[in-house]
Amino acid sequence: MKRKIINIDESKCDGCGLCIPDCPEGALQIIDGKARLVSDLFCDGLGACIGTCPKGAIFVEEREAEPYDEKRVMRGNIIPKGENTIKAHLKHLKDHGETELLREAMEILAEEGISIVEEEPPPMACGCPGTMARGIERVDDDAETAGGPAPSCLGQWPVELRLVQPSAGYFKNSDLLVAADCAPFAYGDFHRRYLKGRSVVVFCPKLDHDVESYVEKLAELFRINDLKSITIARMQVPCCGGTEVVVRKALELSGKDIPVKIDIITAEGKVL
Repeated sequence: MKRKIINIDESKCDGCGLCIPDCPEGALQIIDGKARLVSDLFCDGLGACIGTCPKGAIFVEEREAEPYDEKRVMRGNIIPKGENTIKAHLKHLKDHGETELLREAMEILAEEGISIVEEEPPPMACGCPGTMARGIERVDDDAETAGGPAPSCLGQWPVELRLVQPSAGYFKNSDLLVAADCAPFAYGDFHRRYLKGRSVVVFCPKLDHDVESYVEKLAELFRINDLKSITIARMQVPCCGGTEVVVRKALELSGKDIPVKIDIITAEGKVL
């Protein structure tokens, strides 16, 4: 399967080992004086190790890799290292919005009879670019104050297709919105009509490079998440029809049959 996973530029790595403590999953080791990725199974691709590399030798790429195995990581690498490592791993998953992996981890701890009291940890200083990836809890906005600002209905972060992780927990069993970049600006009630109660990915089929990679990423998202529906919100311009093309190709590649609804929005803010 294609997924995000870390890579190491050996020409830059000096073997300092500063990245090792920030990978409680045990995917990294210093071997022959260089940091090495010892197993695709152990790397979740979220990049917690990147910010502590003083040489900029670690980066995230998208390539063919074995699926990340939370159960194997927990039993083989996390639990044997003790409570502090367990807590660091749970926080890592929570910070990145990986609710499904977090659920798996907690189930394994329960099976092993391990109880962990969560503490409020200090802010991460590693500079991990995915630290803010998370689900966002929203209260019911039906009782909003008259005349006040309309509340946000965004339920996750990030939203750009190139940044999201297909395995993020907020996609599981969700209704997915696939929006063209310009659509939220053209339609005034976009949050309430389209975002509320949906997960979302956003991209531009004309300006974004390597749109074919979007097909592969969406296909993976469709395959693993049992989506209930897909809504496409695109603009009434010919190039924006590429949004539909990408989704249709991804569905074909995924082998899934998911209901698709298409709304076309005019520059004047009307829905066709």
